[in-house]
Amino acid sequence: MKQKPLKKTLQESINWNDLRYVLALAREGSVSGAGRALSVEHTTVARRISALEKQLGSRLFDRLPNGYVMTQVAEKLYPHALSMEELIQVADREVFGMDEQLSGNLKLTASYDVFSRLVTPKLSKFTDKYPGIVLELLSSSGLANLSDRQADIAVRLSPNPPEYLIGRKVLPLGHGIYASAKYLNKKRSTDTLVLWEHEQKTPEWVADHFPKARVAIRANEILSMMETIRNHIGIGRLPCYVGDSEPTLRRLDLKLTPSTWGIWVLSHVDLRSTARVRVCREFLMSTIEEQKGLVEGLESRYY
Repeated sequence: MKQKPLKKTLQESINWNDLRYVLALAREGSVSGAGRALSVEHTTVARRISALEKQLGSRLFDRLPNGYVMTQVAEKLYPHALSMEELIQVADREVFGMDEQLSGNLKLTASYDVFSRLVTPKLSKFTDKYPGIVLELLSSSGLANLSDRQADIAVRLSPNPPEYLIGRKVLPLGHGIYASAKYLNKKRSTDTLVLWEHEQKTPEWVADHFPKARVAIRANEILSMMETIRNHIGIGRLPCYVGDSEPTLRRLDLKLTPSTWGIWVLSHVDLRSTARVRVCREFLMSTIEEQKGLVEGLESRYY
């Protein structure tokens, strides 16, 4: 009698490429979101998940009105997929960390205002000195995941960065209250304010210096805030490297509580010995230090 073939084991059925799709769909809750996370079409995600379910003979996700949710089978598989992802990330960082060549790609992340005001005006010095290194500039206001190599180096404004990153606070961050010269020179019955989106409570500087002012604009990004102030809409608190870099703005001579934030240059601990990471990190630190007056507000134009 002919024996039936045994059902494939998980080891025979699943590889890391399969698990990437399971993790992405579990995290994002939609095939479109998973596709964006993996830089593939959403149809590819749906096709890969369907093929894996067929291989395993088990459904991995239920499609509900609010998105995809894991079945019990996927929930059992999920922690093993996370462990595999972590192992691959560690291996990737260690291999990258062994590279002592001053050539190759290097991913650098910073917010657009940090890039435009502090970094990119000076980058030609780096690219001229290290023509073999190709910089990939990733503009983001969030802390890119340096663990999975979304970026190799991050320039971040922060009071305290995560412990798994190495680097240092290059300079303390100076802040000031700014308005356009035109706004300050015009007659007004009351002052108008430009505040951060998340500042639902009255900021200390407003309570101390402008208690009767009204809010005109709330913004969630530094350069958007600066543009509204530059266009005479009101008064706002800006990092000095932004406010002082715009010639039409004036800083008001007002006392503020010093910020605990600083400019940090950070990378993952596993990349500390990589040559191109090291030279770029040193370049960024020295470049920012050279702009101490701008960062700390030591050269402000006061009204």
